[in-house]
Amino acid sequence: MTTELSQKASEIVAYTRRLLASGGYKSFSYADIAEQVQIRKASIHHHFPSKAELVRTVVTQYRAEAREGMRMLDEKLNDPLAELNAYVDYWFNCIKDGSAPFCICVMLAVELPVLPPEVAAEVTGHFHDLSDWLTSLLSRGERSGIFQLKETPAVEGKALMATVHGAMLAARAYDNPEVFRQIVRPVIENMTR
Repeated sequence: MTTELSQKASEIVAYTRRLLASGGYKSFSYADIAEQVQIRKASIHHHFPSKAELVRTVVTQYRAEAREGMRMLDEKLNDPLAELNAYVDYWFNCIKDGSAPFCICVMLAVELPVLPPEVAAEVTGHFHDLSDWLTSLLSRGERSGIFQLKETPAVEGKALMATVHGAMLAARAYDNPEVFRQIVRPVIENMTR
């Protein structure tokens, strides 16, 4: 979906993204959005007929941005360890400055059993995208001798993804961005020994 959004629709999407990162799907209504973006609830329905469509749009954009970010890391750095560090540093900085303190797909994955199917499919797709990228990155790193993996790159990629997501949760629970780094760094160091 590459439909161009109007300025107001873009504002709605941006604010919804913040709401999703802070509380998930069930944590807000169109009334919350209307107040923030100064639009009537009925007007939001003009842009997004349903909450499911709005959230699917947000997650679709999020996935596209994530895939582009992964592609750019591959292209610009072309070094598995540097790419992995850049990925982890991105999240550390987002948590530290509050710009994106939590992956919206992680937040939504908690609600996966009750999400509308079109939203659930996008969330699951994000996990596949990220897992595939990490698998490829670890595989390249293992072939070049950068990483020493104990399991297959696919298993290690999923474990690393879970570690990063768990570290986001721990940083939030402790209200301390350094907790994220304290959890993730040793895992990467253990792969490079």
